[in-house]
Amino acid sequence: MRVILFDIDGTLVDTGGAGSRALNLAFKEYFSIENAFKGINMSGKTDPQIIRECLIIHKLPTDNKVFRDIIQLYLNILTREIYNNKRRTMPGVREALNTLSYNNNSYCLGLLTGNIEEGARIKLSVFDFNKYFPFGAFGSDDEDRNKLLPFATKRFQLLYGKEIDYSNCIIIGDTPRDIACAKPYGAYCLAVATGYYSVNELKEAGADEVMEDLSDTEKFLKILNRFS
Repeated sequence: MRVILFDIDGTLVDTGGAGSRALNLAFKEYFSIENAFKGINMSGKTDPQIIRECLIIHKLPTDNKVFRDIIQLYLNILTREIYNNKRRTMPGVREALNTLSYNNNSYCLGLLTGNIEEGARIKLSVFDFNKYFPFGAFGSDDEDRNKLLPFATKRFQLLYGKEIDYSNCIIIGDTPRDIACAKPYGAYCLAVATGYYSVNELKEAGADEVMEDLSDTEKFLKILNRFS
């Protein structure tokens, strides 16, 4: 069995900027700062990492209470901002998920995302995607994305009662950080050029395979089956 772990933003879905808007609005409400995250590259980072970076840039306190307050504000605002008319699934994703779920003796689906878990579930809920992902690893588990894979494999073990080697894990994402978080463990990474990074940039970052998108389901499955 192979465990397929998906990133969310830019890989599964495009939320139409709901996440970044929610963060900016949270900082505006809490600190009265407009566009607090302007100039901050969020791509592939965990939510706590992004928030900490913004707090430091603006010379604001980074204690646990501030973090908790900001995250709760962010989640409250995200539940509203996610219902915008620019949200969409990425090409081929729904077909790919349906196909992988149908072959549930060969593949088990999970998440590996920088989103905190509640934020991830809010984002996926509007696309009816939560049903595909009974477990995962999230930015709320650790601020360092490179430490998330063990959380996912442990949850797989608890849920299904069997162990999984890292070599049987495939991380699918759209940024160099998705690639980097697979490498320390010997897991594979299939990168998709559906975010801000080109095919060549993702290849140079060390992805095991790169696709323009997941619209060719047959090719996607062939690539997954080559990883062993």
